[in-house]
Amino acid sequence: MTKKYKLTSETKEWCGITLHRIEYLKDFADVKKGEKGGWLEKEENLSQEDDARVYGNAWVYGNAQVYGDAQVYGDARVSGDARVYGDAWVYGDARVSGDAWVYGDAQVYGDARVYGDARVYGELKLIGGCFYHTKEKSEEIEKIEIDEDYELLCSEPKLADEEEIEEETIIVREGKKYKVKILEEVK
Repeated sequence: MTKKYKLTSETKEWCGITLHRIEYLKDFADVKKGEKGGWLEKEENLSQEDDARVYGNAWVYGNAQVYGDAQVYGDARVSGDARVYGDAWVYGDARVSGDAWVYGDAQVYGDARVYGDARVYGELKLIGGCFYHTKEKSEEIEKIEIDEDYELLCSEPKLADEEEIEEETIIVREGKKYKVKILEEVK
């Protein structure tokens, strides 16, 4: 097998991870031999065998995988155990993380965030918002009101009884106050 790219000695640190810039070793698709590409933690993050492309300021790190004819570019980030494959595109300031998958002809771009165990596929195009879960048709989704502007959508929520609450505190995020109930301190 002839390699398509190599990891260069040019590195940068991000969240405690060392990322290596890639350099293309042959012409393919819209890439020319010798051009510099995106940033990878390790070769396993981007296949040598298919036509997947990661370029621009895009980063693929952690155990994330990009393969098939997928493209990740611009300032996009793919991390965690996420997968981008098929003919999918992730670009702009989009983020795909956690156990999320983007595949088929799907496109995730703009400031869209796909995470958790979300599955984005087919011809779906996401330009903004946060997508974190793929719902099964039989799964019940409940709404929990957080305040007058926001509600939390969740499946099978586990809420504390009033007797279980040990402490209550107020946090301020983006100028809004939220009452948070702390059940136990995580160490």
